[in-house]
Order: sequence, then structure tokens, then C-alpha cells
Amino acid sequence: MKHLVAPSLLAADFLHLGKEVEMVNNSNADLFHVDVMDGHFVPNISFGFSIIKQIKSIAKKPLDVHLMISNPDQYLRDFREAGADWLSVHYETCPHLHRSIQQIKELNMKAGVVINPHNNVELLQGILPDVDFVLLMSVNPGFGGQAFIEATYERLQQLAIMKKNLNPNMLIEVDGGVNQENAAALVDAGADILVAGSAVFKASDPVRYISGLKNLG
Repeated sequence: MKHLVAPSLLAADFLHLGKEVEMVNNSNADLFHVDVMDGHFVPNISFGFSIIKQIKSIAKKPLDVHLMISNPDQYLRDFREAGADWLSVHYETCPHLHRSIQQIKELNMKAGVVINPHNNVELLQGILPDVDFVLLMSVNPGFGGQAFIEATYERLQQLAIMKKNLNPNMLIEVDGGVNQENAAALVDAGADILVAGSAVFKASDPVRYISGLKNLG
């Protein structure tokens, strides 16, 4: 499978969000990456259900919603109703992670688990057989435009081995500091989905930049 590209709307121009969504619609991107922050689990607040509903109303690609929030279990149905097609929750926020993943699947969404840069990917060994994807954070969550953490490559390679042994069908997503300079190395290390925010939306030609992320080499 050729890798997927998911522009992160956190970096979009919110004064012209409709135009930004249409730009992604008309690009080679595969998903919209939507970051939800609560100001509690991460030190920032982004957007919630009403904005996601507006995005969904014109989006022509699936919404990959990344919950950077405390107590995500109580909102899973709400995010489905708002338009989420893929939904990921942080390992760090779910004391009953298998139950959370099962509930996401029961709501007919692809279920993912996210892990922060400081946590060892081996912590996910028990949940990998049950997920559709893993989101590997390559920056500390909460803000866009951060520098890529170089140790991500080693963690990604380790996760790719675990994927091969435990769940060959799951996808590995990488989020944080992804750009055209490191995209090929990330795919070579095992990434199936590249999330890119600032690199895309601050580019002089975002559609062309997305094509560059999609067509590496």
C-alpha cells in the first residue's frame, strides 16, 4: 500500500477554513487530520464538535480525529455524530484502553491509539492486535510547528517490527514536524500515514507540497 497523507487542519487559516478544506479536497491528500485539544491533557485548546461538523459538511475525504483530551470515553459518540471517520485516543488518557477501542469500533469508526514521545512503544504490545492504526507522536502534543524529535525513527522501526508480528493490517501514523525533508525516511522506517500541518499550510503552493509528500523520490 502506498503511504497516505493527512494534512493537519490545526495549521490551517481559520479565517478561511472553508477554502482550506476545499484545497485539501482538491489535492492528493487522503485524509483530514483534526486535532482536538482540551487545555487539560495538553496546554492548548483547539476546536470541538461544531467546527468538526462544519468541516464534515464540505470534506470529501475522511476525517481522522485525534483526541488530545482527558476522559475521551465520554465523548466518543459525540465525535462520531460530529463526523469523525477515524478516531484516536491517547494511551496516556485511557485506563481501560481495550474498552475504549472496542467502543470506537462499535460506533463504526476506525480505532487508533496514540502514544507520546517519552513513552516506550512496547507499552502498546497488548493493544496492537485490536487497533486499526497507531499514531506515533514525533513532537510533544499540544502545539503545531514544533521541531521533529529525531528519536522517532528508532521508535518507528521498533513499532514496525511489532506490527509485523502482532497486527500486519494496522497502519502506523506519524504526527509532528513532518515535511518533505524527512518524509521519505519516515516511510522507509515504517510509516503508513504522514500527518503534516505547518509544512503544508505555510507552503507557497500547498497542493503541490501535498503532492510532494505523496509522491516521494
